[in-house]
Amino acid sequence: MSLETSTFSSIKPRIAISIGDPNGIGPEIALKAHGAIKKVCHPVYFAGYDLLEEAADRLALNIPVDMDHRSPAPSIPIRPGVTSADAGSYSFYSFKKAVDAVTAKECDAVVTLPINKEAWMRAGIKYKGHTDALRDFFKREAIMMLGCEKLYVALFTEHIPLKDVPKEIEKSKLARFMLDFQKETKAKSVAVLGLNPHAGDHGVLGDEESIIEAAIEEANRSKRLFVGPMVPDIAFSPRMRKEFKYYIAMYHDQGLAPLKALYFDESVNISLNLPIVRTSVDHGTAFDIAYLKEREPNLSSFTNAVDEAVKMTKLRAQRA
Repeated sequence: MSLETSTFSSIKPRIAISIGDPNGIGPEIALKAHGAIKKVCHPVYFAGYDLLEEAADRLALNIPVDMDHRSPAPSIPIRPGVTSADAGSYSFYSFKKAVDAVTAKECDAVVTLPINKEAWMRAGIKYKGHTDALRDFFKREAIMMLGCEKLYVALFTEHIPLKDVPKEIEKSKLARFMLDFQKETKAKSVAVLGLNPHAGDHGVLGDEESIIEAAIEEANRSKRLFVGPMVPDIAFSPRMRKEFKYYIAMYHDQGLAPLKALYFDESVNISLNLPIVRTSVDHGTAFDIAYLKEREPNLSSFTNAVDEAVKMTKLRAQRA
């Protein structure tokens, strides 16, 4: 079914959905959540019918008759829980075709199901993940923010080795990141985490906090919006979460460990500072439960990601 001949209501945003790694839980989530998300949008799945049919057969499901889908690449057999170059390539082209559909204004936003980064590497794809690819596609410094209505965390550095994080902390770069983040979120107060235990204890445990403090001063020149460097081990305590909803973490696990401990089933991944709307589930491919009928994946992160994409699309339309 093409978008032009669709019988769906034209007032619903058209959401391009990349299927993720075919050997993971992405196809199952797409099949099982379709009935819920079609109430708020017109979903367009970037997956071939053969792949959806095999996924449905493995799960003893029927493909919804109103499931609008596009084949991003030649079909591949599903191999549950297997990391493979074929699956990595398929998931990348599903993502790329979904982004292209939004860029061409055939769809209004992208929602991504989970990929396997090792599978991308095996396929020879140069990107470490969706956000890394989006930076290259649009030549913009995309910001990775994860969370839910109760708590949002932006990651200053993402998928890099921990030993490389201190080298990335540079005053002007961090100040620009903070200002871009606030511009996108309209946050009135943002907690900025230190890097070291006890936020360095005034140089006793590290001196990176002096750079973070200088970046905060630079970002706060026009208006005091950023607070820190905050001691990381108390930043997400109940008392601090009463004061702050938005956080900037210096590295991946510093921000995501507490977020996922608190709101794993609710949180979504949102790409900021881009010309398109892109949201994603905040979980991986779950190879350990893929296509096991007795192990149901949680659909909440996906349905929340779709809801967030719809909301962001409507907000952008109102501002245009």
